[in-house]
Amino acid sequence: MFKIFSGLIDSNEKELKRIQPLVDKINALETDFRDLSDDALRAKTDEFEARLNEATAVPRERAEERKAELEGAKVLLNQAQNDFEREEQDAHVKRLQEAVAELETELRQAEDKALHELLPEAFAAVREAARRTIRQRHFDVQLIGGIVLHQGKIAEMKTGEGKTLSATLPLYLNALAGRGCHLVTVNDYLAKRDPYWMGPIYHALGVSVASIYGQTPDNQAPSFIYDPAYDSGDKHWQHLRPITRKEAYAADITYGTNNEFGFDYLRDNMVIDLAQCVQRTLHYAIVDEVDNLLIDEARTPLIISGHAEEAGPRYQMFARLVSRLQPETDYVVEEKHRTVNLTENGTLTIENALKRDNLLRSPNLYDTANYALTRYLDAALKAHALYRRDRDYVVKDGQVIIVDEFTGRLMFGRRYSEGLHQAIEAKESVKVQRESLTYATITFQNYFRMYRKLAGMTGTALTEAEEFHKIYKLEVVVIPTNKPMIREDFTDQIYKNEKAKFNAVVREVEEMHKQERPVLIGTTSIEKSEYLSELMKRKGIPHQVLNAKLHEKEAGIIAQAGRAGTVTVATNMAGRGVDIILGGSPEGQSHEEWQKAHGLVVARGGLHIVGTERHEARRIDNQLRGRTGRQGDPGSSRFYVSLEDDIMRRFGGDQVKRVMEWAGLDEETPIENKMVNRIIENAQIRTEGYHFDTRKHLVEYDDVVNKHREVIYGERRKILSGADLKANILTMIEAEVIHVLGTHLAGDRDTEPDFAGLLKDAGSIFPVPREVAPEALAGIKPKEIEAKLIELARAQYDEHEKKMGAENMRLLERLVMLRTIDNLWVEHLTAMEDMRLGIGLEAAGQRDPLIAYKNRGHELFQNLLETIQHDVVHSIYHLEIKKEEPPPKAESRMAQAAGRSGVNRLPVGAGSHKVGRNDPCPCGSGKKYKHCHGR
Repeated sequence: MFKIFSGLIDSNEKELKRIQPLVDKINALETDFRDLSDDALRAKTDEFEARLNEATAVPRERAEERKAELEGAKVLLNQAQNDFEREEQDAHVKRLQEAVAELETELRQAEDKALHELLPEAFAAVREAARRTIRQRHFDVQLIGGIVLHQGKIAEMKTGEGKTLSATLPLYLNALAGRGCHLVTVNDYLAKRDPYWMGPIYHALGVSVASIYGQTPDNQAPSFIYDPAYDSGDKHWQHLRPITRKEAYAADITYGTNNEFGFDYLRDNMVIDLAQCVQRTLHYAIVDEVDNLLIDEARTPLIISGHAEEAGPRYQMFARLVSRLQPETDYVVEEKHRTVNLTENGTLTIENALKRDNLLRSPNLYDTANYALTRYLDAALKAHALYRRDRDYVVKDGQVIIVDEFTGRLMFGRRYSEGLHQAIEAKESVKVQRESLTYATITFQNYFRMYRKLAGMTGTALTEAEEFHKIYKLEVVVIPTNKPMIREDFTDQIYKNEKAKFNAVVREVEEMHKQERPVLIGTTSIEKSEYLSELMKRKGIPHQVLNAKLHEKEAGIIAQAGRAGTVTVATNMAGRGVDIILGGSPEGQSHEEWQKAHGLVVARGGLHIVGTERHEARRIDNQLRGRTGRQGDPGSSRFYVSLEDDIMRRFGGDQVKRVMEWAGLDEETPIENKMVNRIIENAQIRTEGYHFDTRKHLVEYDDVVNKHREVIYGERRKILSGADLKANILTMIEAEVIHVLGTHLAGDRDTEPDFAGLLKDAGSIFPVPREVAPEALAGIKPKEIEAKLIELARAQYDEHEKKMGAENMRLLERLVMLRTIDNLWVEHLTAMEDMRLGIGLEAAGQRDPLIAYKNRGHELFQNLLETIQHDVVHSIYHLEIKKEEPPPKAESRMAQAAGRSGVNRLPVGAGSHKVGRNDPCPCGSGKKYKHCHGR
């Protein structure tokens, strides 16, 4: 254990020593850049870009030449006249594609080398721009942090060390490449505040910076750009000019939340016109509070969904049923694994209730015939026994809103999956929302791994270094503080029960309040923060409560938590990203007033942190401690623990209880013991390992879907980019004709060839001329029949194109391909999710569920590709573009779910093939024909 940590420390020291020469170069340039005029400083950006372009000119030209050659080869492939030509040209295209990929790699390597050479000057320019505009000069440790971020690593910088300012250095440097850089924040407030705060630096250097954040009732995709010449009329955000989401991504630097970046990626892969796409290639990203976004939130995938069938009454019925069950008698809760299971008595009770309502399809509740019912039952049981109001969720305005277990924030728009959210809604007697159909989904792990270069910054990453390396290939570098850390961390105090613990917390807060020291109290749930607030009210201690119910006020409250005598109760790490400055925020105070207030708090000993419970993860506790002692300020911290706390109840509580009983300690007497602290820390390490396995498990399963996603999204992008689909569709038609031939002519010797059936099935693909009769095929060899049918199919395709016109045919090909892929992809995602939910049963048969999931997933994906081919081939001859009709929205359900409409398209109408009233409408709306164009 100690060897491992000493190895990490040695490695970190070596990394810092390697970086120091770069810091010395930047410092040596400071005087030169200080002598530049404002115009000369701004001109440095043009100079850097010119030098970068010059350094990469040769590999760029070679790559462009080879790309042009590749496009020409693709045209020749589409024009190939026979199988031999097609195979030769296809092999040539593949060789060119490999060559292009190699040249792209060379170009990126040349770019990386050029940026490394520009780094000292670029960083010196940013430091000087910051000094002139916002009156802040980057410390040397911030330069080190910037270098680490540029190298694509995680910079662990303590709270208050200026991560926001450090990020301006690598963002500017990497923006010189012209492909856009992203800064990912934890909430919408920081996505708006940080670019506005740092905007003057970027503007002084001629670099554009934009901001994106979550939709509002009057704006689906709010986006702004920092523009000093613009006056919004809002004194807080005076220079933020509204722009489109696409313009925000076109800026050199874009700030936004992880959710918005991820959802925009999914929406871009759901549209039916490239003009609706907003993101560029994912080039470089810095993730702020990287442990929160890439670890804590990584267990919840991003999902864009639509409504499935109504099932509210079922959830309400099961909510009533489980509410009558008794704990231990009817069900047992496993605290350690967060599971709940029915006992025999509970199963019998539920079976009898369902029999009375004639809902049980077979006598045994867990027969496969009752699968639909057990799904509702499992969700209702979890909602009843495991999920608690004001801890896991809140009910606000008739809605169940999830509370982030790590930050205590309300997660608007997020919903529990697998019917759990509906079960909680039924339990709380609010409107049960309809379940959803998944149109697109991705985990944060797989989204952020798509960036060519990824970096992160936080105050606490080292304890999760293994996960960062295994999942994201990210190294953690601990950046030293600008001033020595003098915070005093006291030993934990452990009490027998929660009541005694909270009484002790109130006594300590009361004592600190008398000394006029500011106190920040961290709790793990809304429920406990409000309980503690009530205790302090009885003692007459004035305080502020900051929890998920006051999300919109958290930044303002936390900014003043450093005022003398202020007591703030915060849910976990609420207010993360906002500094607690001793004496309070200088905003609204004169410099003299603030200096006096600051000096008073420093003299009193600084901010005191009180932790009311140990969290499952050590870094969450470290984050709470890290709120005090910033920039060399004094401060202190202490955690209070009881044997009734979740982590003590699940791990190690009995062992500590025996120690306390052996020592003869009463309820009001705490124990302070290093051995007990080790027990708690070991419990945290075990829990961290459990959560790591959960997230690793999630990403391993999503990796299977991710391979499918890459293929499907790649095909969509080709279609939208105007790729010539004719050759692809003709190849599909040939394959389908060969499949039909195999069905009707490849029987055993005792079976006669079914020529009538062959022509009937061929006729479902393309119009077969009447003169091609079954008896005319009787004396022809199978290979000759195959050649004849393929020739007929090609001729009919050309005839269809001639009738419609080449331009309309290309449009029809695009719309048919998109509609087919989109509709079948939605079904595939649902099938993969259903399979994942039940795949765990493979373990009972001594089989690895993941291997089984991969194998079955591969089979499902092959079926998907075959079905896409079948559906495209069987519809392309029977549809046409009708110009005389007014253009309806020819969007698939998936495209509509993307929420980006407004691009005019020609409608797809029924051609020679009659569409049944209950068939899907050919326009791609997802509705039945009788409810759409058949009305």
